[in-house]
Amino acid sequence: MRPMRPEDVEVAEQISAEAFLQVDLAARRVGDRAPERRPATRSQRWIDRTRSLLDTDGPGCWVADVDGRTVGMVTSLRRETLWVLATFAVLPGHQGGIGRPLLDAALLHSRGCLRGMLSSSSDPRAVRRYLAAGFDLHPQMVMTGRVDRAATPSLRGVREATPGDLDELDSLDRRVRGAGRGHDHLLLARTGRALVVTDRASSGYVYVGDGGSVLALAATDRRTAARLLWAALAEADGEVEVPHVTGANQWALRVGLDAGLTVRTEGYLGVRGMKPPAPYLHHGALL
Repeated sequence: MRPMRPEDVEVAEQISAEAFLQVDLAARRVGDRAPERRPATRSQRWIDRTRSLLDTDGPGCWVADVDGRTVGMVTSLRRETLWVLATFAVLPGHQGGIGRPLLDAALLHSRGCLRGMLSSSSDPRAVRRYLAAGFDLHPQMVMTGRVDRAATPSLRGVREATPGDLDELDSLDRRVRGAGRGHDHLLLARTGRALVVTDRASSGYVYVGDGGSVLALAATDRRTAARLLWAALAEADGEVEVPHVTGANQWALRVGLDAGLTVRTEGYLGVRGMKPPAPYLHHGALL
């Protein structure tokens, strides 16, 4: 085990892409589309995000070498009193004896944090590690399909975010998940458009990625959250995806089903020292 260095980032991306592809292949169900390796645009975004995390959270980023070859990686971050596991991957054939010390190294970065969050696949080995580390696991759902535009309601009060909204967004994050995002809002803004609601009685935001896919969402109440999710879906161009829906966010299921999307279970949200945030749809890496 050794701390991740800038020259490790591209290799770490390849490790994560290969490991996650193998997990997706193993979990593929009848009728599912064949999993594909992470496309080049997403690979570059992963690299850019990880380089940023290495700058802000170097002590939470590690790699594992075997016989001079890097075979595992982990990145994590601290935001106020919240610790987040961003990415954790080991190449197939090297999991035995590598995964636990890698995760333990990243967990050192969580000392003093009151809360923790992570997003897990359904891989039984990952599930066991996270349970052993003290995380409660909550099943997640993902909604996919083409949006029924005839069902889209009026979306008054939703607007583009501006730099002046950042303090409001951080305050909302503290209310919903117990800690602000800080610099992570800038990372999210590089990968998607930020839409916000800032009424007198309510507020919220959603980051909308390519084709209307939802990257992250938080709001003061379910009604505002639903309005923002509809705003994201209204931008859909073809197939859309709304991932990371937990049972605590039934409002999102209702919106997705009204929009004509289909629902399936996929992975877990892991939390420690907190309940699953709501109204909230987390980002897979920055949570």
